[in-house]
Amino acid sequence: MVTSKVSSTLPAEKLSIDEQIVPFKGCSRLRTYNPKKPKKWGYKIFVLSGIDGLVYNFKIYTGSINAVSGQPDVKASGNIVLDLLQPIPRGVWHKVYFDNWFNSPLLQIALWKQGFCSLGTVRLNRVSGCSMPSDTQMKKSGRCTSVIQVAEMDDVDLRVVKWHDNRGVTLLSNFAALEPQNTVKRWGSKRKQIINIEYPSIVMIYNKFMGWVDLLDSLLALYRISLRSKKWYHKLIWHFMDMLLIQAWLLYIRYFNLTDAPRKAKLPLLMFKLEVANCLLQKGKSVGTKRGRPSVDVEELYKEKAKKGQTVKIPAKPIRTDKYDNFSDLEKRRGDARTLDVLEFARCSVTNARSLCVTHPNLTVS
Repeated sequence: MVTSKVSSTLPAEKLSIDEQIVPFKGCSRLRTYNPKKPKKWGYKIFVLSGIDGLVYNFKIYTGSINAVSGQPDVKASGNIVLDLLQPIPRGVWHKVYFDNWFNSPLLQIALWKQGFCSLGTVRLNRVSGCSMPSDTQMKKSGRCTSVIQVAEMDDVDLRVVKWHDNRGVTLLSNFAALEPQNTVKRWGSKRKQIINIEYPSIVMIYNKFMGWVDLLDSLLALYRISLRSKKWYHKLIWHFMDMLLIQAWLLYIRYFNLTDAPRKAKLPLLMFKLEVANCLLQKGKSVGTKRGRPSVDVEELYKEKAKKGQTVKIPAKPIRTDKYDNFSDLEKRRGDARTLDVLEFARCSVTNARSLCVTHPNLTVS
């Protein structure tokens, strides 16, 4: 049901694929461990997201990854990409971004033949016949050195680019390359000041459009449902509830920006969740006006009485209206025989309390 809901949203032109971790340390066959993640234990979910954080498809990692029916077998990591892209229309030339765990030349060729442009970092051991200089050699050539190699595989042009800044990074794409060069400000340790350096277009595109699943993770971590449970599936259910709420909020932001409403009227994520909760609580209840005379505002009466003299502080409105019998504070008043002095009664000796039991047999003292 959740997959059908998120897949019905109109996809954006630029898409990113990455994995997210649902924190969980209980006993489950689906639990994974990754020491490089901030949350090392939990469920692994592969997510297809747009540039605004909207989710278009996702798959829960269950331990085995097989080829998708009707799709070529491009190894386990590539099969996930083809599976996630199933609800996306072919031949529209969407641009897909992923990291080196997914990327390979076989995947890039399969995506190009189905009408997808793709870009991502790559591991050199997956690119056969491609020899790139080491980081030590590129460091000697100077900062921001880049090397490109182009090859044609199965009638598809693939470009491998290695760029060295503080360390080397290798990218593989079927549409991006070195040109046009861009400039970025970085700290120069030799000059002890900020300098402008050049970096390839392929690096700029990857940095700009890759991290949208991370944006979704940051929104999920803000107000995550943190209920403890021993049931392994509860964490997944609460995660999907949080994800759908963020999906609804992002759609609300998208359509709000198309209106002429002032920016101050835009609801932040927390207030949006509270509004959704309020609507769910009001479901099935009548919203009509109450019959009879309108109730008197206690706060206004209290302010009027406080102007005339000393008053006793009244409880807050949430306490007065919670439909529970709340005991008010007992204060000692001189000349008021009806007020019970609890502190004075508590200081009575046991002997005097027992004498009361003789006079009144219905009383008992422990």
